Amino acid sequence: MIFELGVKIKNLRKEKNISQEELAKKAGISRTTLSKIENGYFSKVSVATLEKILAILGYTLEIKPKNPFVKN
Repeated sequence: MIFELGVKIKNLRKEKNISQEELAKKAGISRTTLSKIENGYFSKVSVATLEKILAILGYTLEIKPKNPFVKN
């Protein structure tokens, strides 16, 4: 699931014709960090950073409680 988020960020960035360098600068992170995120490596990335990246791309991060009675 985390990898999917990275791919989604990458696809959104490309759809909006934003370079990694430009998005990274706007988000206050290095281009290398953004590349790692886009490839599913989130080990030292804060939720705040993810929220900032997604906001720049026009999205929000939403965390929902899991319903124990719904089969996934």
